[in-house]
Amino acid sequence: MNVVDSSGWLEYFSGGRNASRFAAPLKDLDSLVVPAISIYEVFKVLLRESGEDAALQAASAMQRGHLVDLTPQRAMSAAALSLQHSLPMADSIILAATREHEAILWTQDEDFKGLDKVKYFAKK
Repeated sequence: MNVVDSSGWLEYFSGGRNASRFAAPLKDLDSLVVPAISIYEVFKVLLRESGEDAALQAASAMQRGHLVDLTPQRAMSAAALSLQHSLPMADSIILAATREHEAILWTQDEDFKGLDKVKYFAKK
């Protein structure tokens, strides 16, 4: 299973320098886990920077994966991970979903650098 962090989705949608690194996990829809908080983050950035049409298209594409909502158990797990790794709220929710699904997290967000089962790519 794979989770692509919001930074990876945004890199892919923008055709950035690391976009190709995220292509394989994003195209493997059977193994793609998408935390709902990632849709929020990506939609917000694209709405601000590219407009409503681009944001809606991205949100639609993201919903092709296996969506996971924020449940009470996941929220508590995320809170513990936030304290353990000094992560912001959204990042801790994404990590909790990743761990729950025994997935690999694909990201270019430095907050995840060095964590177990994380494929981190530095922004170029």
